[in-house]
Amino acid sequence: MEVKTSLITQARSGSTRLPGKIFKKINDESLLEIHLKRLNKCSNVSNIIVATTDKPEDKVIYDYAKDWGFNSFRGSESDVLDRFYQAVRNEKPDWIVRVTSDCPLIDPILVDKLITFAHNNNVDYCSNTLVEKYPDGQDIEVFKFSALEVAWKNAILSSDREHVTPYIRNNSDFKGANIFKALNYPCSLDYSKIRMTVDEAKDFDLIKTLIKDLGTDKTWLEYTNHIIKNDLDKINNSIIRNEGFLKSLKND
Repeated sequence: MEVKTSLITQARSGSTRLPGKIFKKINDESLLEIHLKRLNKCSNVSNIIVATTDKPEDKVIYDYAKDWGFNSFRGSESDVLDRFYQAVRNEKPDWIVRVTSDCPLIDPILVDKLITFAHNNNVDYCSNTLVEKYPDGQDIEVFKFSALEVAWKNAILSSDREHVTPYIRNNSDFKGANIFKALNYPCSLDYSKIRMTVDEAKDFDLIKTLIKDLGTDKTWLEYTNHIIKNDLDKINNSIIRNEGFLKSLKND
């Protein structure tokens, strides 16, 4: 029987640090378009869903996604866990892949590798962020629909609802709990100080430089090595990783 794996990327136009960032263009393509075109090369994904908010200004994201041939869904802005669950509730895929649209250069080969790793180990949750060694902007999570459903029913903290997966991670054997089985997808070297995500104008400058130098079809490691070799990390290395999540934890 075929295993169904739905990839959900969350996207919204509102951003406190860089409003409308996913619509910013490089060579006539928006960051959202670059992101989706790369993800479309994944061979282990059954379908891609762009999950945006039900705010009026985000209807344009829904429309763009549909125009480009992707499935799209609109849901709660703050309860992103509910948005994810509602997006796949009817089709109930076996597996979910979660990425975010502020990572334009997410690597489809890496996505496929994580999916295979999760399937082969039959865990409830697998990510390359449980131990942060990959560059920020290559964050990938793969988890069972059953785990998403348990989280959706039981998560209470606003940070758990806003960031989709903390409830699963915190209740996994990786964190010493016993509800979920979780595994980290390893990386041999530590590249965690490298940023390929777009939260601020400096991040956009780096992505623009990378695309100007290498185009939009390289692997995460080719981009990373180019950043290191040319000292490009000095463009945006003052920015704190996962700042939005850390802010949410403070607000709980």
